[in-house]
Amino acid sequence: MPRASMRILPFVAGAAVAVCSWPMTACGGDDHREYTANVDPEQVATMTTTDVSTLISDSGITRYRVVTPLWLVYDEARESRWRFPSGLHLERFDDFFNREATVDCDSATYFKVKQLWRLDGHVRVTNMASDRFLTSQLFWDQRRGKVYSDSFIRIERSDRIMEGYGFESNNSMTDFRVRNVSAILPVQQFTPGDPSPAASDPASVATDSATVRYRPSDRRRKEPEAASARPAPAKAVAVPDTARRPHKPVPQRPHKIKINDQQ
Repeated sequence: MPRASMRILPFVAGAAVAVCSWPMTACGGDDHREYTANVDPEQVATMTTTDVSTLISDSGITRYRVVTPLWLVYDEARESRWRFPSGLHLERFDDFFNREATVDCDSATYFKVKQLWRLDGHVRVTNMASDRFLTSQLFWDQRRGKVYSDSFIRIERSDRIMEGYGFESNNSMTDFRVRNVSAILPVQQFTPGDPSPAASDPASVATDSATVRYRPSDRRRKEPEAASARPAPAKAVAVPDTARRPHKPVPQRPHKIKINDQQ
């Protein structure tokens, strides 16, 4: 072997040893170091799932079906939560796996510690009686078994439509009441595309301070009316003296007076 080549070999061997001892190289060197990145847990999800269709159980009983294109979990945030930014379809079941209600919305957030749902966008809820509830924001408190909203809400039932501001209900959306009712009208007066068909009918418009409550038994009887929309009781009207029947005097009989003669 030429002398020049023999002088180069020690240099190449030393360079190979140096390269292989450098951390994180292709030679397999591992210095057991931990590399961390500055990640904000409030903004970066700890788990991301797409095209979700799953059942969720509570205390061993299947309670919900969740269908969503995107599910983000923020377990490391100050307030642990789930986010559904691309829309949510939710079904709630009773103990016998009967569907109690369905929920569709544009986006939703579930706060795990509070067990509170916040539904935003075009919120549409349907109960077992096929009553539809339409609003822009709705809260569902699972811990208290309460559904509520302070936004404008429209309720479409089989026989009438009601609009107002402020809403409270139970979990199954069967026992509910509306605060500040603005309109109550029969379904026959509703024309698709008209946002307020009852505005021209004073008889079907209730005052803003009226409160209407519906229970499941209300379907068997006449729909409740707002207290402020009921007609006031008729007042008694005084009859003038000239219209009264003249009083007929009673004839007086003459009294006989007996006088005893004194002796």
